[in-house]
Amino acid sequence: MADLTFLGAAREVTGSCHLLESPALGRVLLDCGMHQGGDAVERIQDEQFAFDPQAIDAVLLSHAHLDHSGLLPRLYHEGFRGEVICTRATAELLDVMLHDSVGLYLRDLERSNLRRARRGQEPVEAVFSQEDVEGVIALCSPCNYGESRAVGEDGVVIFHDAGHILGSSIVEVRLREKGKLKTLVFSGDLGKSDSVLMNEPALLEHADIVLMESTYGDREHRPEEDSQSQLSEILQSTWDRGGSVMIPAFAVGRTQDILFHLGCLYQAGELDNWEVFLDSPMAIAVTRVYDRWLDLLDGDEVRQLSEAQRTSLETFLPTLKLAIDTEDSMAINRIKGGAIIIAGSGMCTGGRIRHHFKQRIWDDRNTVIFTGYQARGTLGRILVDGARKVKLFNEEYVIKAQIETLGGLSAHAGQSGLLKWIANFKPQPRTLLVHGEASAQQALQEQLQQQQGLAAEIPGRGEHIRF
Repeated sequence: MADLTFLGAAREVTGSCHLLESPALGRVLLDCGMHQGGDAVERIQDEQFAFDPQAIDAVLLSHAHLDHSGLLPRLYHEGFRGEVICTRATAELLDVMLHDSVGLYLRDLERSNLRRARRGQEPVEAVFSQEDVEGVIALCSPCNYGESRAVGEDGVVIFHDAGHILGSSIVEVRLREKGKLKTLVFSGDLGKSDSVLMNEPALLEHADIVLMESTYGDREHRPEEDSQSQLSEILQSTWDRGGSVMIPAFAVGRTQDILFHLGCLYQAGELDNWEVFLDSPMAIAVTRVYDRWLDLLDGDEVRQLSEAQRTSLETFLPTLKLAIDTEDSMAINRIKGGAIIIAGSGMCTGGRIRHHFKQRIWDDRNTVIFTGYQARGTLGRILVDGARKVKLFNEEYVIKAQIETLGGLSAHAGQSGLLKWIANFKPQPRTLLVHGEASAQQALQEQLQQQQGLAAEIPGRGEHIRF
């Protein structure tokens, strides 16, 4: 009998982690993500595994976003030595993302310990290091979409294109117990059908049980083409006010989408007077990974590019300037208007975007553009929810900049996309909704019942089922 325990992204969006146990597989994790929101050091210190990491035989990793992969270094630090099975592009992105994430954590921890020392308190020990990242990368066992990979004594995993970010996967697990074949499908994060860079999510037909994400289970996104028009209008309005634009962007996926849309505007002659800055060393590194795979990306818009334009996103947007070190980042402050600043982190929980807010968020000429989901407790969510003041670096700032959201740039499927994806399974599988806030999950649950007669379940954290 197989057991499945929901350990993260259960009635919440971040911290994706589910434990699958079976004599056929051993003990396998579906993702090993960190929670996001609040103080990063405190959050990471407080994360605890509800299992013995040394007893985990493998991690089946859906994609490289930190809310799905960010606790892999801690898992390794605490004794995990099994395989991390993922796609080749995910393994390449993981190398960049985990080194950057752990580096930020260690720098934040150092500053936190300095404050503790001034108060006469004992320092806090790091829960992982860059050596642990190297250990995780060495455990990666990359494979291609559609390739069958053995797991345990009588199990197989197959990755299918989820269309979310480069390398993202729908994870199909087949296991045989007492001669009976069982199939579990974990959607990971499903992409949209009209993404400019990604393929549509693969449609699967058979599963006994499906774990489906529900991030946007209660709403639809604007069409992607509308986002480019909206972006153009926001830029023109900000230009007319003499302001600049700040775009908090996730280093993987969203940054590359934004660069592509800005490239389209540049090619149409609409971006001539703007200075565009990519102010994130990790996003720069990830964009270069995307460039290496750009020829294989299959969005309709990518196929329409000339051979020269498909060389790299930097070639497509020649006015792009890369701010690699802190001096480059600080130099942007001297530009008073006409700058488009793309910086991490996407939810404003850290990174250089907070420094740009300090310089510009109090000025009503400027605009902040959000391009994706903002988790509860993050600075991004506070701003989207309409706060009028915010504390940055122990100082309070009045928010006068315009706050905008590009609804069509999400990398997640909206409600109709989720309904279409699950409807392809015949017969209907047992369906459990994960990776969503309660309101989104309940709305999706109701639609599944009304439209498809499917009684989806919403497991809580720590709950487990047998199948």
